[in-house]
Parts: sequence; structure tokens; C-alpha cells
Amino acid sequence: MIAIIDYDMGNLRSVQKGFERIGHNSIITRNPKDISNASHVVLPGVGAFKDCMDNLRNYGLVEPILNVIKSGKPFLGICLGLQLLFSEGEEFGRHKGLDVIKGKVVRFPSELRTLPLQVLSRGQNLAPANSQIKDFEDKLKIPHMGWNDIKIERRPPALSDIQDGSYVYFVHSYYVVPEDKAVAATKTNYGIDFVSSIWKDNIFACQFHPEKSQKIGLKILKNFGDTRG
Repeated sequence: MIAIIDYDMGNLRSVQKGFERIGHNSIITRNPKDISNASHVVLPGVGAFKDCMDNLRNYGLVEPILNVIKSGKPFLGICLGLQLLFSEGEEFGRHKGLDVIKGKVVRFPSELRTLPLQVLSRGQNLAPANSQIKDFEDKLKIPHMGWNDIKIERRPPALSDIQDGSYVYFVHSYYVVPEDKAVAATKTNYGIDFVSSIWKDNIFACQFHPEKSQKIGLKILKNFGDTRG
């Protein structure tokens, strides 16, 4: 059974539906016993870094999360669930995270530039047909929202049979900067190259949303669910 951690941050049902579609049973829970007894654990999240950490503490979920990670069970972080694993976040001040992965979470620079073919929305070029490249460069927005590709640096079980350059769905204004660059599993370009997923021991965590990434995302969820601890 897969435990999806409920701490009142994010659309947990969409994650559960993703697992249902590929035949894996899951429960949405904040019960430490359920989390401890699960075969796999998922930490999703949408919202502000500090608010999410406050909720994890208030619900008494920090210790169960750290314990299940130490146990070696497959652990998946999604979006803010990736960021919370890091030492600290810089959203609205500096706030301590779970400190499982040494590093920090920082905001995208205010001015981002890229070439038209590097950023896609629903698989389509964002640049109007009559636009100049420079005009399009100046229009990159924060948050980074829509479809973008992943460049595979290392291949954890969750990325088995996932093609390099596959497109997945992002919604975020902050990105992770690990101290140990070797934990990066994928990188993505949005004006700058950033780490879009990490892999360390039993942990795979991604900035993108596999539950919103159609066939590629469902394959990632299936790979995770099939992973043995």
C-alpha cells in the first residue's frame, strides 16, 4: 500500500487518481501508523515552503517522514515535496526544511531568457509566429508553468524506460540547489538550467508533477510503485 501524506497542502486526490490509473492501491493519510506500515510513501505539496513545514510540524509528521526515509522504503517527493526535503527555503524569508538533502531552495531570477524552442506549453511553441526572439525572451514569466523537457543525468528506478528529453508538467517559482551536485537525476532549462529531480538512496523527488504529465508521468508513478524497498 502506498501512503500519500496529507498535511492540508495540495491536491492529493489527483496523485491518488494517478496511482489508481496504473493499478496501485494508495491511501491519503496523516496517521503515523499508516505511514510507517506503508510499502511506499509519497510527499506531495503545493503552497508556501514555511506554511508546509508548519503543517508538517503541527500534525506531528516530521518524525514519521524521517523514520520512513531512514527505513529504506521507496519515497517520492512531488513539487514542494521535493523542496521540503532540503535544508532550507528562501520563500518569504529563510526557513528550515527537513534537511534530508543538504542544500537550499531559491527563487528563479527576475529576468529569465530562453530561445523559443526551449520552452513549450502543451507541446506547442509559445512564441507567436511574428515575434522576434528577443521579444519572446523578455516574456518569460515566473512561475515556470507548463510543459518542459527533462535531461536525464542519472537513471533511478522511477525513470526506467523514460526517454531523455521527455516533456513533463511544471508549476513553480522556486527551484532546488543541492550541495552535492551528484544527487541530480534530471535537469531542465527555463532561462537557466536547474535540477528538476533528485535521487538519493531510496528517495526520488521531482519538481514536476507526474500526476499531471500524462503517459510519461503515469509511467514514472508506475515505476515508483513497482520499486522494491
